[in-house]
Amino acid sequence: MKAAVLTVSDRCSQGLADDRSGPQIEERLRQAGWDVTVSLIVPDEEELIERTLMEWADHRQVDLILTTGGTGFSHRDVTPEATLEAVDRRAPGIAEALRAEGMKQTATACLSRGEAGLRGKTLIINLPGSPKAVQVGMDFLLPILPHALEMMAGKGH
Repeated sequence: MKAAVLTVSDRCSQGLADDRSGPQIEERLRQAGWDVTVSLIVPDEEELIERTLMEWADHRQVDLILTTGGTGFSHRDVTPEATLEAVDRRAPGIAEALRAEGMKQTATACLSRGEAGLRGKTLIINLPGSPKAVQVGMDFLLPILPHALEMMAGKGH
């Protein structure tokens, strides 16, 4: 199983802050047996995010792309919009479940606008930027991802 991790953050992309969430996602994926083939930090620029997601899904042939950051209410938070432009089909249940799981920890998890969807044979999921939200999200996602990929590959339910 091949994965990619995209951190979306103006401050991290400029070297003004350390990316803690992207490496956390990578570590959790590797511990679960995933091959993380590419990771990158980009600023909150919708076209760049969209182009990166499309490039990775179409040419890197990864099964999964997880993004972190850019899902809030700031005018610069455009990861969900970029994701919706990149995907062919939405997977709203994943995004809804991530918010619900997060709300078990903190009510502010409902403020995440993260999306999920499919582009070809790649599942793309937005996670919030905070390390705590990433931990909660990864705890929820890791058990369901293998089944999701099996379904995408046509191996049934």
